[in-house]
Amino acid sequence: MEERKQVTLYTDGACSGNPGAGGWGAVLIFGEHERELSGGEAETTNNRMELMAVICGLERLKYPCKVDVFSDSSYTVNGFLEGWVYSWEKSGWRKADKKPVLNDDLWKRLLALTRVHEVTFHKVKGHADNALNNRCDQLARQAIAAVRAAEDL
Repeated sequence: MEERKQVTLYTDGACSGNPGAGGWGAVLIFGEHERELSGGEAETTNNRMELMAVICGLERLKYPCKVDVFSDSSYTVNGFLEGWVYSWEKSGWRKADKKPVLNDDLWKRLLALTRVHEVTFHKVKGHADNALNNRCDQLARQAIAAVRAAEDL
């Protein structure tokens, strides 16, 4: 079996209003190569943008990799580290209170990607001294501005 390439993925999502215009940013790092990604939606939530940042970063990979994901989103990181996503999947995408899981469409996409790639999630402190997390936040905010500009056309 061929050894998987090691990739680092930093992500962040942001929303102006919640719900409202949202954006996400990601920085993929492989060796000395770095790629910035971003996108946005007109009507969304912060949690959806946090999930989209990770999804779009992982979807950009061309083959199965070992990926360290760094995110300031407790929602996203704890979904895996606390095992919520696996419990939701087993319960037919219902929470303990039997209510439907919010954003299950994105959780399903992300869970499928973690079965292609060997993903390790890491929680980082948001809006701190982490240059790559700050860059992702900047990309997310630029995406929000682009969404708003497109709405004004």
